[in-house]
Formats: sequence, C-alpha cells, structure tokens
Amino acid sequence: MASRYPITFFYYDDLAPISQFYEQVLGLELVLDQGVARIYRLGEHSYFGIVDGQRGHLKAQPRSAVLLTLVDEDVEGWHQRLQAKGVAGLSPILRGTYCEHFFFEDPAGYALEIQRFHNPAVAELFR
Repeated sequence: MASRYPITFFYYDDLAPISQFYEQVLGLELVLDQGVARIYRLGEHSYFGIVDGQRGHLKAQPRSAVLLTLVDEDVEGWHQRLQAKGVAGLSPILRGTYCEHFFFEDPAGYALEIQRFHNPAVAELFR
C-alpha cells in the first residue's frame, strides 16, 4: 500500500507552549489548525502534528519513547540557532559513521534530532 504522505503525531498536555516552540523556535510552517491538533509541514510531502492529549485519540505520556529526526544540510546553523534560543537537552554536534547530528528536546521532553548524511548518494535516497 502506497501512502500519499505521512503525518506523525505527538500528544501533549498543553499545546500552547508546544505550538510556540514548533512555530517560533523551529520555524515550522503551520498547514492546518484543527483546534485539537496543529499540523506542520516538514518537507514537500511530509507532515508533523501536535495533538491535545486530553481530547485526541491517544493520551500524552510522561516520558517520550520516540525520536523525530529532521534532515537538513545546515546542521551547524541549526545547532547555533537552537543554542542561542536556549533549547533544552541540546547535545553537541556528533560526527558518526553515517551522519553528523545532534539531539534536543521540545518543551514537553520529546526527543528531536537534526542530521545530515555524509554520503550524498544516501542523502539522495530521501529527496
């Protein structure tokens, strides 16, 4: 089954500080505000949503067990911007075998990562 596009949803107790983080700190484009959920564009055909955990299908969890990875060529620029904004849980830039990346947290403690693949052929697989 082929999907037209993915939307990944995270659930929160309070959307106000979370929407501010994704819109003002990360600069994600808000595509749709449904009240109970806000959906953002991550790429040409990929989306991410935040949901009111009191009203949505699932409930907010006390500890995140997921990682949202955003792929971007400007890992250093992202790291500098997030450091300047005092984002929580910001790791140093890590240079691994396959990618350069770093981790951080949103205001509710969900884990996020920004990475760049070393191998251009691998990066091209995801374009």
